[in-house]
Order: sequence, then structure tokens, then C-alpha cells
Amino acid sequence: MKDPDIAFAAKSWIASWPGARKSIRKGLASDTLPVRAKFVAHELEIVRRLHAAKVPFLAGTDTPAGVDVLPGISLHLELERFVAAGFTPLEALQTATLNPAIFYDRLVDYGSVQTGRIADLVFLKSNPLTDIRNTRTIAGLVADGRYLSAADIEDLRAKLKRVASTR
Repeated sequence: MKDPDIAFAAKSWIASWPGARKSIRKGLASDTLPVRAKFVAHELEIVRRLHAAKVPFLAGTDTPAGVDVLPGISLHLELERFVAAGFTPLEALQTATLNPAIFYDRLVDYGSVQTGRIADLVFLKSNPLTDIRNTRTIAGLVADGRYLSAADIEDLRAKLKRVASTR
């Protein structure tokens, strides 16, 4: 609840969390933080081994929203976890860009920035290849052929917070 991005979650969704999370927390309540940390390390090791075996990965989750997952925003954390599991920053980025195009057999349209391809672009202030956390340094973007400046994005974020607070 202390996450600043919680402002983007619908008020009704937040209100329903205690009931939805009760059964999940019931199992977690008996585990100490060191036990949970060991579990996360184990999960990262599984991902590391699958990656080493050349198993392809796509960004995304089936984890229910409200369990440390905020749709859209949580992608940054997921990319960070891929890197923690041994992916290079480029490989982590490809889980959300190139790999879906390959998976859906749509490389003719998606997966790279080229004339005639379909693409939304995110412009960053810092290079995510040197630090994957730099995906959070958004300076502007092109979505559906429309450019949004940093100021436009801040306006959109403010609007999304207002909408979330009323739903």
C-alpha cells in the first residue's frame, strides 16, 4: 500500500484486495521473510536454468493483480527480475518486444523498428542496456502514431490517477 504507483489502481480494486488476498496471505503468513526470500531465489534459479537451456520467454504474468502486480507498471520490475535471473538487459527487453513477434509469427509486422513495421516507441533518458532500471526514465513516446512528450505523459498520468480514484 506504500507503493506510489498504487494511485493508478482503481479504488474499487484496492477495496477488494483484503478479501482476495486473504487466502493468498494465509499461506504466506506462516513464512518468515528469509523463507520468502529463499523461495524467490529458487524461482530466479529456475528461470536462470530455463534461460540457459534456451527456453524462450515472454514478458507478462498470470499472477492476479493485487499481489505485488499493477498492470503495465509492473513490467519494469519484471524486466529487472529477468536480469536478476541472468538475462542480459537486451534479452530482458526482448521478452517484451522481439519475442512476442516471434511467438505470434508476426516478424513481418512487429519486433523491430523499420519502415513499414507496426511499432510504438518509448524514448528513455538513460540507456537500459547499461541498467535495466532505466526503462523507468521515460522522456517521451510514440503510440498509435502520436507523439507524447514528457509533459503529455505527466498529464496522462494525472488523468489516470483521477479516473482510478473514482472507480
